[in-house]
Amino acid sequence: MNGPHLAALYAYPIKSGRGLRLNSAQLFATGIESDREWLIVDGNGRFVTQREQPRLATLRAHLQGEELRLLAPEQPPLTVARSITGRPCRVRIWRDECAAFDAGDAAAAWLSAWLCGTFRLVRFDRSEPRYSAREWTGENSAPNLFSDGYPLLVLSQASLDDLAARSGRRFPVECFRPNLLLDGVAAYEEDQIEELIIGTIRLRLVKPCTRCIITTTDPQTGVRDGDEPLRTLREYRYDARLQGVTFGYNAIVLAGSGAQLNVGHPVSFTLRKPPI
Repeated sequence: MNGPHLAALYAYPIKSGRGLRLNSAQLFATGIESDREWLIVDGNGRFVTQREQPRLATLRAHLQGEELRLLAPEQPPLTVARSITGRPCRVRIWRDECAAFDAGDAAAAWLSAWLCGTFRLVRFDRSEPRYSAREWTGENSAPNLFSDGYPLLVLSQASLDDLAARSGRRFPVECFRPNLLLDGVAAYEEDQIEELIIGTIRLRLVKPCTRCIITTTDPQTGVRDGDEPLRTLREYRYDARLQGVTFGYNAIVLAGSGAQLNVGHPVSFTLRKPPI
């Protein structure tokens, strides 16, 4: 397929855990079904990611019917009900305080033993929505779950290829944790897209994605591997407004909630008008 199309589709049931590569998925206003619905928190209820615990890259979460099955190195499997509504709790993610359901003591003991500390697993409580920053979404109200701040992240294969050429090293797409990977578009064309159209689905790309140390973690081993790709990205992708390097674009859902995304589906788009 040569024209612009959806080349790959990913969901991350547990924030900062290993992603699931999907052939199809249902889309909602909050993003791909079950994406970042679950979160690991410390003893103070604050979110924990690969920034503090790089080995989370090796935490696998499988959705099996009504169950969430967790697999981690040197740990027995753990199964949690996907619809669990255990003890209500409050958790902190960045500046947001969110309502959640605690997944129980068995899950907490499992995570605490593996991560060598005090940790708990929680599920997002949808009765109390969390919204993206209006500074970037404008008049659009964009709910999301435990993502860093936006329902979707869009990246292009051409951007990955260009980074590989500049750095002399090819990085797995998993280092960048997109939801939608586009092919058939130019490198960094996602920076210029205003609206992305996939069948009945309309997405608006609203904010460049700033990158952190998570990109330097080997997604297969959960071990940090030097300062790439951040070193190369700083050479040509530094954004003074955001005070960081950017790679990929955050998106919100304008239309099509409830529709299905399919790998291989053609995409079209409109570009932003250049400032006058």
